[in-house]
Amino acid sequence: MVPAHAVRALKLRRLLMSSLEMLTLLELAHGRREQAVEGRLPPITSRLRAGIRGLAARGRRSLLLIVLLAAWEAAPRLGLIDPVFLPPFSEVIAAGWQLAQTGELYDDVSASLLRALSGFLISVALIVPLGLVVGWYARLGDLLNQFIEICRNTAPLALLPVFILLLGIGELSKVTMVIYSCAWPLLLNTIAAVKQVDPLLIKSARTMGATPQQLFRKVILPAALPTIFVGIRLASASAMLVLVASEMVGAKAGLGYLIINSQYSFLIPQMYFGILGITVIGLAFNAVLEAIERHFMRWKAPVSA
Repeated sequence: MVPAHAVRALKLRRLLMSSLEMLTLLELAHGRREQAVEGRLPPITSRLRAGIRGLAARGRRSLLLIVLLAAWEAAPRLGLIDPVFLPPFSEVIAAGWQLAQTGELYDDVSASLLRALSGFLISVALIVPLGLVVGWYARLGDLLNQFIEICRNTAPLALLPVFILLLGIGELSKVTMVIYSCAWPLLLNTIAAVKQVDPLLIKSARTMGATPQQLFRKVILPAALPTIFVGIRLASASAMLVLVASEMVGAKAGLGYLIINSQYSFLIPQMYFGILGITVIGLAFNAVLEAIERHFMRWKAPVSA
């Protein structure tokens, strides 16, 4: 016969278990109800939260730029800097608006963009395949190494008078200068990209029976793309630098011509606007190249912060 105290303990244990089970069921039901409510709300709330987070992130990244522009506007107006030599930011923008109304800004920007894009695209189309070949064939790389080192250490701007003497002061000399300045960042980064491919990947592909064409398309090119895009972005910056310098020497249109002509005419706000225009074009180039890079390297896992 079971003692009375044992029976009472058994009943108490069952009562506690049933209470815990009920509490668990209530918690589960409450959690499902919250999930159901969240499932109905997100389209608006999640987008709003994501938008707020995006604006906050952009604000943090742009804080230094905003401070610099505010200082640029305030310093000449407070007499800290002579406004003749550094006019307020608002006056620079007003000068750019005047150039846009007269059509001069469109002519200068279109001329610079045409020269920069032509030279840059021609350089990418010619030099990237050459770099892939030189990086893949070691003997060809050894044969060309000394010539490449001599050319890449010769500053493009030092050759500007030579290009003008040989090709004249027309469009050909400017586009050729851009091609030459873009060639070396592209070539060196492409060669390094091919040489830095993991040998284990190449050995594994060959073990699995990959043909040379398949090895190049499926292994070498995807592994080399990140470093190749670094060279492409460096080349875009070099293209704008050399183009502006060449336009200052012999041109009748372009942002470089706008800057040097404004300096000679003492139109200082226009000069600063030309500098800002080059900066904006460079940032736009970089943004486009980053978007293209993300498109071609969707397989690459993002680095978590």
